[in-house]
Amino acid sequence: MSGQFTLHKKERLKSRKALEQLFSSGKSFVIAPYRIIYHPADSGLLFTVGVSTRNFKKAVDRNRIKRQTREAYRLQKMPLKEWLVSHQKGLHLFLMYTGREKQDYQLLHTSVQKIIVKLIKSLHESIPPAA
Repeated sequence: MSGQFTLHKKERLKSRKALEQLFSSGKSFVIAPYRIIYHPADSGLLFTVGVSTRNFKKAVDRNRIKRQTREAYRLQKMPLKEWLVSHQKGLHLFLMYTGREKQDYQLLHTSVQKIIVKLIKSLHESIPPAA
């Protein structure tokens, strides 16, 4: 298991320029309680999470949701990562928590699983068939 289920700092999407590009030209879809924004990249899989201050006034609540989302993603990212490596693609991914109340971890885990399946499917459909 040498590092298979890790989420290193180098896997986090932090660049202001990359985030601006993601929001300006990225594609999005919704799987409750998340809105997912993604954009193809040159290589690698970069990921970040956001929770609105409008819906959660206390930083403790926002941080807990972000921590649980990162944990669910960390445990389930391998199929997406393997697909990207096999097709020599990259992806920038932003999960925005849009729910108005705190959810239990099991629901977040299931939602992240659905997100990854839908991402792989939509990325697979975007590849033109080989002639």
